[in-house]
Amino acid sequence: MKASRIAAAGAVAGTAVLVLSAPAFAHVTVQPEGEAAKGGYATVNFKVPNERDNASTTKLEVTLDAGHPLASVMPQPVQGWDIEVTKSKLDKPIESHGEKLTEAVTKVTWTADGDGIEPGFFQKFPVSLGALPEDADQLVFKAIQTYSNKEVVRWIEVPQEGQEEPDSPAPVLALSDAEDDAHGSSGSEAADAGDSDDTEAAAKDTATDTASASAEDSDSSDTTARVLGVVGIVVGAVGVAYGVLAGRRRAGA
Repeated sequence: MKASRIAAAGAVAGTAVLVLSAPAFAHVTVQPEGEAAKGGYATVNFKVPNERDNASTTKLEVTLDAGHPLASVMPQPVQGWDIEVTKSKLDKPIESHGEKLTEAVTKVTWTADGDGIEPGFFQKFPVSLGALPEDADQLVFKAIQTYSNKEVVRWIEVPQEGQEEPDSPAPVLALSDAEDDAHGSSGSEAADAGDSDDTEAAAKDTATDTASASAEDSDSSDTTARVLGVVGIVVGAVGVAYGVLAGRRRAGA
């Protein structure tokens, strides 16, 4: 009886842990399509799961990283959702394609014009971003998720390296190192040079093989001529000997 009570208590405790930890596994996240390289452009998806059984997600607000304003922020239309792009003046202008910009997009808001994200489903919200900062390893986006029952969940806690993930972590976009175009060109040129060297080497090998074949043909021709010469000499000697022998026989008769 005691053992069964302990087992039951353990099961309840385990269930409680799962219930309490569920939100940590189903928060709003951001992931790039491919890579998000420093200094480049990328399309990212804000993935929003519905964590409730009795309400739908009807609104998502994403605030961009204020420390790294972006010159270009273009959300992709999503069926069933209205999109509002908010711009704000910058404390410090940023340069883009030779022009100084005094304002930039600071928030993007998606509002459902229908049922939204129903229980048991998730939705992706694509956005094109650029140019990504060259002096940062990540961008932090703070997201606010609103449900049809007016509940609001704020995904705004910034994860800290070496610490456990917070209860309501903000979406974080990791930035990869930029590719060196010059290095890429050098690699291409090196490849072309390698191809050229291979071609020259192949040509030299072909020439060498041709010369060797010609030399072998020449040697073969010389050998054949020598053999024929020797045979001719032998035949001639035999003819002379036969003539001398025949003369002697006639003289003896």
